[in-house]
Amino acid sequence: MDSSSTSGRRGGGLLLSPPAAAVVVAVAVLLSAAEAATEEPCYPRLFSFGDSLTDTGNFAFIYGNDSREPALRPPYGETFFHRATGRFSDGRLVVDFLADALGLPFVRPYLSGRTAGDFACGANFAVGGATALSPAFFRARGVPMADIVHLDMEMKWFRDLLKLLCPGDLAGCTGMMNQSLFLVGEIGGNDYNLPLLSGVSITKIRSFTPSVIAKISSTITELIGLGAKTLVVPGNLPIGCVPNYLMIFKSGKKEDYESETGCLRWMNEFSQYHNKLLIDELEKLRKLHPDVAIIYADYYGAAMEVFLSPEQFDPLTACCGGGGPYGVSGTARCGYGEYKVCDDPQKFGSWDGFHPSEAAYKAIAIGLLRGSYTQPSFATTTNSCPQITELSSSVEYKVCDDPQLYGSWDGYHPSEAVFKAIAIGLLRGSYTQAPLACPQITELGSSVEYKVLYDL
Repeated sequence: MDSSSTSGRRGGGLLLSPPAAAVVVAVAVLLSAAEAATEEPCYPRLFSFGDSLTDTGNFAFIYGNDSREPALRPPYGETFFHRATGRFSDGRLVVDFLADALGLPFVRPYLSGRTAGDFACGANFAVGGATALSPAFFRARGVPMADIVHLDMEMKWFRDLLKLLCPGDLAGCTGMMNQSLFLVGEIGGNDYNLPLLSGVSITKIRSFTPSVIAKISSTITELIGLGAKTLVVPGNLPIGCVPNYLMIFKSGKKEDYESETGCLRWMNEFSQYHNKLLIDELEKLRKLHPDVAIIYADYYGAAMEVFLSPEQFDPLTACCGGGGPYGVSGTARCGYGEYKVCDDPQKFGSWDGFHPSEAAYKAIAIGLLRGSYTQPSFATTTNSCPQITELSSSVEYKVCDDPQLYGSWDGYHPSEAVFKAIAIGLLRGSYTQAPLACPQITELGSSVEYKVLYDL
């Protein structure tokens, strides 16, 4: 067949006649009406910072060739994505549920994009293992620390992205910043985790907390200076409930454990200390910036709903790990060595002994979206977002019974039924300037089965 043919085979274009264009416009109008019926995203973009609790893939771009990193391969990601995505869990994270509830796609990892269009809905700068403070801070205090990503680096990436989104005119980004939602954390956990695992005393680690809070505060202040108007700032999780810590710091003293949860009391008290300083600092920032919504996300309180629900979750045992009383061991870890995976991750609060399961992240996200564990209430702050109210009870998507009766599939894209109607018009030749030259198209055009697509 001549390459100039309008058949559409291997790059030939289908030229629409004026009537066909009218049909396409009509379909577009119908789709626009359907989309208008669904609420526009309350925030066109979501930008997030943090560590492995928020990382949706940056770690994979940095350490993708390191075979020692089990989070980069199965069974990570098995529950929702059915493949490893770089998330340190079996499925989605709080940031994923938050984006979904806001009507946004999952936030793209910053290191996976190249063009401004790649970040049309925001960017995620979080990296697994990241700290709030720089490695130099710890080394100066006698704590060994490798060269890892920290909050200042994530902010540098963000400033670089602003130059891409608003070339030559950063002031032009003010409107975008005003309308975006910022998730600043959770960050700071690794400032404590890494020294703890190195044998540093909790007394010395406690002395780091004011500096961690100051770094988070200066980051928030910089974002506000760039135009941010709505920021969600999570606190620390109850680290005394982490299975690996329960194994490492196992105690024979009953008083070292919380009677209600079985978690290590002294470690949870430390998490509460961090959170108290953070809450106090955020209140100071609110007074300095009364026109900015600075929302504290109580990850600790929301996570406690999991640890206080043993009838729903096995809260203190890792789903994926090396066995033992807490599902973890010193010889095997999830994805590495002789590890085991539970049958149903949805019944476990911990995925791998250090990170929550998707089920736990979902429970935390529901608490935040309902406003139960945010100060001020996220539900009140975002009262112009009706879809959050609709989704917050389950944070699940819903599918109609018969997609063939709908013009739009997901609020943005046509359903198969609409694509089929358009294709039939084109294949029959009713809406092309010249008829297609394949006889079988006429025969199959009424049904537009997959064989037609292969023939094309």
